[in-house]
Amino acid sequence: MPIEEVESTAEDIEEMEIRGAATIAAAAAEALGAQAAASDAPDPDAFEAEMRRAATELYETRPTAVSLPNALRFVLQGMEGKTVEAKRESIRSAGRRFRNDLETAQERLGRIGANRLRDGDVIMTHCHSTDALATVEHAVSDGKHIEAFVKETRPRNQGQITASQLRDMGVPVTMIVDSAAHRYLNDVDHVLVGADSIAADGSVINKIGTSGLAVNARDRGTPIVVAAQTLKLHPGTLTGHTVEIEMRAETEVISADDRADIGEITVENPAFDVTPPRHIDAIITERGQFPPESIVSLMRELYGDMDEEPWTDPE
Repeated sequence: MPIEEVESTAEDIEEMEIRGAATIAAAAAEALGAQAAASDAPDPDAFEAEMRRAATELYETRPTAVSLPNALRFVLQGMEGKTVEAKRESIRSAGRRFRNDLETAQERLGRIGANRLRDGDVIMTHCHSTDALATVEHAVSDGKHIEAFVKETRPRNQGQITASQLRDMGVPVTMIVDSAAHRYLNDVDHVLVGADSIAADGSVINKIGTSGLAVNARDRGTPIVVAAQTLKLHPGTLTGHTVEIEMRAETEVISADDRADIGEITVENPAFDVTPPRHIDAIITERGQFPPESIVSLMRELYGDMDEEPWTDPE
């Protein structure tokens, strides 16, 4: 059975106590390493089955954030050896490599993305993305003055996290309600967002509201730039799979008491939407900057046609 650390990590990911694609991926890799370290499986087959069960519990928490299954793929595909101890050490080693790669990837992405921002630029953000913030942090470190309009991003108000971290960098912040974005886009040089998944055709799956913001930005002639590590590329879309859009609890939108006062209504709370590539100017990764239509070449280079789910039972 999955150990307590795996179960608590899964719960924290599902409840968004752990948030942000890179943070989710790192936590999942660390939890698998902890499972491997704690395992008392009697033989290699039992050990593999135990690791698959732990990975499945983690995988089922957030179906849209592709960084999670990509982390599980990396760690489980690194499992090798003919004994339990060899497999245990290979899992822990793969997890360490994965977390180290994450740390250096965001640093490289930040340096590349900072080149896009000029001294005096004003950006608009949506939700909270450590990749997007890395580009701002590097631009500020280069001596550029950057200002920001930060959308609050209902219903969970992740924009407040973005605003806090931008202020820590010394960036002047104007917080706006989500529906005010169109009003302020004429004052913005770049819309800068992250991504939870990127499909092979260059479509970007990100926090609900991103697509509408992109349409408004295109209408106003404001470039929209996506900052996303290659960990966000969704290899399943190479073989025709679609990205599942996570539906979250209605209580994030309306309290039980308010719902009862209103009467019989249906409440929908999709966590993400899909922005088509025609509304996106560039996708910035640790491998460079790409037009969205070219992202499929990078995806094939990194993943081939990989669509395995190594956490599932091979039988």
